[in-house]
Order: sequence, then C-alpha cells, then structure tokens
Amino acid sequence: MGNVFSSRTGVIVVGALIGVGAAVLQYLGNPANMGICVACMERDVAGALGLHRAGVVQYLRPEIMGFVLGAFIAALIAREHKPRGGSAPLIRFFLGVFAMIGALVFLGCPWRALLRLAGGDGNAILGLLGLAAGIFIGIQFLKRGYSLGRSYPQKPLSGWVFPALMVGLFLLLVFQVSFSPGGPIFFSQKGPGSQHAPIWISLAAGLIIGGLAQRSRFCTMGAFRDVMLIRDFHLISGVAALLIFAFGMNLILGQFKPGFAGQPIAHTDHLWNFLGMALSGLAFVLAGGCPGRQLFLSGEGDMDAGVFVLGMIIGAAVAHNFALASSPKGITDFAPPAVILGFVFCVVVGITQRDRG
Repeated sequence: MGNVFSSRTGVIVVGALIGVGAAVLQYLGNPANMGICVACMERDVAGALGLHRAGVVQYLRPEIMGFVLGAFIAALIAREHKPRGGSAPLIRFFLGVFAMIGALVFLGCPWRALLRLAGGDGNAILGLLGLAAGIFIGIQFLKRGYSLGRSYPQKPLSGWVFPALMVGLFLLLVFQVSFSPGGPIFFSQKGPGSQHAPIWISLAAGLIIGGLAQRSRFCTMGAFRDVMLIRDFHLISGVAALLIFAFGMNLILGQFKPGFAGQPIAHTDHLWNFLGMALSGLAFVLAGGCPGRQLFLSGEGDMDAGVFVLGMIIGAAVAHNFALASSPKGITDFAPPAVILGFVFCVVVGITQRDRG
C-alpha cells in the first residue's frame, strides 16, 4: 500500500489539519495567533529549562514533544526510521541559532506567519515576503553547488536519543518537577507562557500532526523553494490549505481581527519584520528544512536535524538573554546588528560550503 499522504491530496489534507488544529488550540487556550508556532514554542521550552529568564515565556510545550514523537512513531511503522548524521553538525547548530534570532525579531516561525495572516495580522505579510526573499537568496547558493555534505548511517540507539529527550521533557511537564527553590522547571504565571491548551489535547494534536507531516514531508520552506527552483507546486498546495483552513476556522470561532496595530504578540516595524524572517528563511534553506520539518526529521532519526533544533533552542536563550528578541513594543537596539551578523554568517556558509566535485 502506497503512502497516500505523499500525494497532492494528502499534503492538502495535512495542511488543512494543521490550520484547523492551530485555530482550535488557540481557542482552547494557546496564545492568540499562536495556536502552533515552532519557534515560539521552542523559546518557551528554553525558558522552562532556565536557559533564559524571561518570565512571560516559560512553558514546556507538549506540542513540540508530540511533533517529534508522532514523527518517530510514523517512521517506525513505515520502516523509515533510519539513524543518520555527520553532515556539518556545528554549522547546522549555528544556523539554528540564527534562524531563531531572526524568528524572534519577527516574532514567529513560518507557520506562525501564516497563522498570523489567517488571524488578520497584516504585519505577517512583511514576514512572509521576507521569508520568500531569504529562501530566494538561499536558492542561489543551491544553484552554485552549496552542500553541507552527506550524512552517514549511525547505530540504531542514536536515533532513539532525541525522542527519548522529548519523553523526558513531557514527564517533567506532567509531574511539574522543581529541582531547587525558585529554580527550574519554570512555568510562566502571566503572559504567553501562561496561556496553553490542556496538556493532553496539545500532546494529541502534536502526535497527529507529527505523524502525518512525517508521511507527507510537509515543509513550508520546502514549498517556497520548490516553487522558485523547479516550479513544483506540490508542497505549496499544503501551505495554501493551512492558510485557508486556519482563516475559515478563525472566522467560525470569532478569532479573525484584521489590522496592523494592536495585533497579539506582534509589532509594526515593517523593515525588521521583513529582515528577521528573511534571515530565518535563508538559514532554513541552508539547513534543509523549516523548524517543523527539522522536528519531524529528528523523529525519523536524523541527528543533524536534531542539532539544528538544539541550535534553535539555544538561539532562543541567546535572543532573550542578550535582548535581541522583539516585543509588541517593537525591536530592541541590539536586534539589527544580530540580524546583520546572522546574514554574514549565512552568506559565508553559503559561499564556502560548496561541493567542488
């Protein structure tokens, strides 16, 4: 029996499911226009572990665990769980760091950019344009032979490490473990980190989306890349379904509020909305996948993807500890040089990491 989710219809169904699921998770308690945001949720995980001390964004988001574990289970069932790694892991780590910095300057990952637009946030238009621009730049490096090299098969146990980490984080969430007075695990008492859907519903949503996304190869960066590079509209149909179904569900649930000013967890600095997401888009191309796709790959046993995810989590800590992350008030004074440094790093990687063979 073939993989029905790899078809055009299948990827549309998966995109629609993500869009509906995100709107419903928002209705059940997740922050507004952030029913699902991989970057924001990884930032909250970093805060819960004490890697940063921004008290309003600290929570072990079960959706993240669900994405990895759902992909892990689906890959095992389909016999696609293949531990592999060794493709420039340190470069991938720093690509993850800068991808997160760009995302937190914009305030969202590609999924949240789509969900913000579906909720009426006009600022997301600049983010999506920036994402497309960053992907376009990355494609120019791909055309000139950019490659981080091949990965190599690893021992079976290697592919179980990242899913095991997710299980451990989920147990810490369920049992509300405190390791010292006033110490981790931290849970926000106010702000976005305090807003969340019921744990088991969030986990179930993550498991379902992780499993189906693994089967369909759903990836927002890959969708834009394929359209620009080879005029393939297969994956972009799923991205369009995510946007359309999230918009429809927001209308049904009364969550659609159009405008630019006063949007939840967003700012109106159009230039840095554009440039922040452009940096993320470039880093995603060079790393080979958007934040969601990297989680799904890590569930399949791809340790290089796992390194990228860890880079994003550390990047969230860096962004908050060094005042790089934006807020509804706007960007910080330190954000522009950090974004510029990220572009420099990505361009140097893109130029130097070419397959000259």
